[in-house]
Amino acid sequence: MAKYNEKNYKAGENKQYSLDSLLTKDEQVLLKTKPNKKAFIVSKILFMLPFALIWIFFDSFMIYMMLANDIFSQIPTFVIVFIVIFFLLHLLPFWLWLANTLTAWAQYKNIEYVLTNKRIIVKSGLIVDIKNIYYSEVESVNVKVGLVDNMFKVGDIYIKSKLGATAIMDIDRPYIVMNQIQQIVNDIKTDMAYPNALRPKANEGYDTKYQPKN
Repeated sequence: MAKYNEKNYKAGENKQYSLDSLLTKDEQVLLKTKPNKKAFIVSKILFMLPFALIWIFFDSFMIYMMLANDIFSQIPTFVIVFIVIFFLLHLLPFWLWLANTLTAWAQYKNIEYVLTNKRIIVKSGLIVDIKNIYYSEVESVNVKVGLVDNMFKVGDIYIKSKLGATAIMDIDRPYIVMNQIQQIVNDIKTDMAYPNALRPKANEGYDTKYQPKN
């Protein structure tokens, strides 16, 4: 199990952002996974696609009509510049969809999900972002299976905690993983709430190492 290493927290010395380097001495990994590659890429392509197509069709039609009627030869240069800038900005939904699609592979490479005996670690983003959700902070865990998810037999897990909402996207066996998270959350919260005076000898408290059921 990885130990704390000061080098991992120095700028520029750990470009891979290894999650193993973030684990504490007594922390156990219960599950390490990534999204299903095909489901993730297809989801990124389809996300905002209808809006992007509507915007590009509408703006292309308007530009075609201007060119067909020779509008640009009849107006001053500064007006032409304004029109060009306007359409570039107006096509923002298309540019967002294009950027999201072109960066899908880079985003996929950065994503990693880790369940340990203490927390849920989510690494994601084009620029790497790492979130830690401790089981004691989890308020609810739900699974959503969309059309694309159903095609690839995957699902999304949405975790609501005291610090906000986090999603584990496009993973295999989503219901099994959700049940695993819920079981740990229930065990730890029950353990924390159990009266110390009545605690059985077999249960020494929350500080003990969590042992998942086989």
